[in-house]
Amino acid sequence: MLAHRSTTRAWMLLSAPTLCIALLGLVAMLGCSAYAGVALEERKLPMKFSWVACQPNCRGWISAVGIVTAETPGDFDDFARDHQLKGDTVVLNSSGGSVNDAIALGRQFRALEMVTTVGVSVLTHSARGERARVSPEAYCESMCVFLLLSGKSRYVPEQAHVRVHQIWMGDRADNARTASYSADDLMTVERDIGRLAKYTFEMGGAGELLSLSLNVPPWEDLHELSREELRVTDLITTDKVAQLGSSNAAVVELAPKSLQGLFVSTAAAASAGRE
Repeated sequence: MLAHRSTTRAWMLLSAPTLCIALLGLVAMLGCSAYAGVALEERKLPMKFSWVACQPNCRGWISAVGIVTAETPGDFDDFARDHQLKGDTVVLNSSGGSVNDAIALGRQFRALEMVTTVGVSVLTHSARGERARVSPEAYCESMCVFLLLSGKSRYVPEQAHVRVHQIWMGDRADNARTASYSADDLMTVERDIGRLAKYTFEMGGAGELLSLSLNVPPWEDLHELSREELRVTDLITTDKVAQLGSSNAAVVELAPKSLQGLFVSTAAAASAGRE
């Protein structure tokens, strides 16, 4: 597993292994051999924020791709100063990152009353011009799950992968079972679990989310949450979104009442690209 070493804290939720197979179908249908590789690598790099415009069809959304580092909350502050983000949608594609910095970022999202979801922003080109869409075939892992929880409204498309595990020391992730740990290490992890618990309830999450996360040690595969678990943990709060054209319409150009319709399927994306 990949673990990012924060410059301020070593504790984090570990990132997932590279999952190439899951995106092979997306590559084939989009007809772009580099797409999957780029998407996979970007979600393991430090998080970047970008504004995806889709006017006049919708307001647009924020693409948040990568792992949370010590610099991420400040980077988001800089990004927010250049945009009016109140009530906007954040589309997440992330392998996790630093616990404390993700908690800080999640509180920034909640202060702006943002909507959160999981996906990959895709630009398709046709005779009608360039269109922005969202592919739901994306990953929100480790601390990304707690960023998802920060949304005032939260939606997870069925094709998305939301995966959890324990927090651990990033510099001992590869040999977690055999590494040595001091009393200070134990104090730190207990403190950070307490911070994570406080944040979870502050965001309206359920204790079940903590239970599911803390029962998966770093030497085991991440646990992918089922649709039922997503609801029990309160990671899904809505299947609806505002009508197309309203000030807070989220995500893509063909937005019907159901938020599921905002996410273009892989086949649809490929078809649009051939128009």
